[in-house]
Amino acid sequence: MKVSIATPATTDIPRGILYMVLSTMMFGVVNGLVKWELAIYPVGEVAFFRTLFALIPILALILPRRGLAVLRTERFGDHFRRAASQLGSMTCLFVAFKLMPLAGATAISFAAPLITTLLSILLLKEAVGLHRWLALVIGFLGVLIVTQPGIGDFQWGGLFALGNAVLISTVAIAIRRMSLTESSDTLIVYQLTLLVPLSALLLLFGFEAPSPPDFLLLLMAGIGNGVAQFWWTKSLHLAPASAVTPFNYLALIWAMIVGYVVWGDVPGRDLLIGSAIVAGSGLYLLWREAARRAPAVAPAKATIAQ
Repeated sequence: MKVSIATPATTDIPRGILYMVLSTMMFGVVNGLVKWELAIYPVGEVAFFRTLFALIPILALILPRRGLAVLRTERFGDHFRRAASQLGSMTCLFVAFKLMPLAGATAISFAAPLITTLLSILLLKEAVGLHRWLALVIGFLGVLIVTQPGIGDFQWGGLFALGNAVLISTVAIAIRRMSLTESSDTLIVYQLTLLVPLSALLLLFGFEAPSPPDFLLLLMAGIGNGVAQFWWTKSLHLAPASAVTPFNYLALIWAMIVGYVVWGDVPGRDLLIGSAIVAGSGLYLLWREAARRAPAVAPAKATIAQ
């Protein structure tokens, strides 16, 4: 899971888009490695190793620039609660990867912006007009098409994928508040340093010593996740969220490609239609949000990804 803050620094939209595309590609490869290892090892073990090894590139990229000053904060409790929610979201996502095709779990995770908007209404008392309400309703209809509730071939993994979307949306709400006082470097470092011991608790539910080849794959998944997070952060620093976030939906394309090449998963009609509806609703909400904030100079914007 990753958190980044876009600030109005030097703007370079083409490079921002490039970093966003590269990050989605890397996340696609990482998720494929995670799904492969989940067929062999417990969910908690895979989550722990991916988080532990993701910390390596993050610290290597941030500490030389910021030093230990990056750890200065007066909101440790908020960081801890956010990390706990992220642990829950990551666990749900990994269970979804284990139970259903990669593309299906990825498509349902795109409901997170819809749920974030809904939680903003309930928790932050944000005003929402008719257009955004319609986008929410239509988007959730897309989720229902993907998960197919109430029929014989219902995929239980869809419930966990939706649980991931709900939990990561609570994280997004927290980040909106924390970004007023915390830098992106501080958010990322605390996210991973707290997730490592928290995810280690999951090892109590099962651990199997990985073979050397599997250990290498887990190492690659963790480091790749850290690099992808850095690229994502770089993208949001170089360009406005409205310019680069739409390219995040390429993650579904990479998930379909990886799923087909590795497991022979062929996307069905329901997945394609539901994914298009969910993605379209999310993009519409993004466009409405950008249009609503255009007249004013907005503060730093928080974005999350997993």
